[in-house]
Amino acid sequence: MSSRLRLEPYVAQAARWPRAGKHVMAQYDADSVVVYQAYRPAIGRFAATHGWFGGDFSLSRMSWIKPNFLWMMYRSGWGQKPDQEVVLAVWLRRDAFDALLAQAVASSFGASGLADRAAWQAAVARSSVRLQWDPDHGPGGQPLERRAIQLGLRGEALAQYARAWIVHLEDVSPMVAVQRATLARGDLGALQTPAEAPYPVPVAARAALGV
Repeated sequence: MSSRLRLEPYVAQAARWPRAGKHVMAQYDADSVVVYQAYRPAIGRFAATHGWFGGDFSLSRMSWIKPNFLWMMYRSGWGQKPDQEVVLAVWLRRDAFDALLAQAVASSFGASGLADRAAWQAAVARSSVRLQWDPDHGPGGQPLERRAIQLGLRGEALAQYARAWIVHLEDVSPMVAVQRATLARGDLGALQTPAEAPYPVPVAARAALGV
């Protein structure tokens, strides 16, 4: 079965991507935004078979989603780290993704921009979405000046994400394996990665994200 994921040559994309600053890099259209997760086979295969998260998937723990493919590849070792062998691409409703951005609270006080720790702790207690900006990474794992976002979901946000907000879900591990082999050969010119661009962050979410 063919994938809905649009791929483009990495080298061509990298030439037009911003080199620094905080950017939500993603593949998106008018209705959905693609985010990535990597799981052990029991969780990943259940999700790929059913089109939603269940089985061994836990709704009681925080789950992190990443709209940036290469950040997911860095985090999962291109799908080779233990318990991250199944890489999933999840097409999330765009209005839901925007709502998550607007609700996000920095995972540390120092990154929150809030006036005092008590204000940050109160914001954390109210929100079911955490935010982290980390150095983005190139295909070989080298850190970049550009920052990449990841969102941690818990509680109601995670419950909605796990099923109701999913437009489409795929196991993209076979594609990851092909591109991992291409990278291992040192053939960067042949490397294909999901087509991504800076996401237009809604005005309501810009303060929360610090962009």
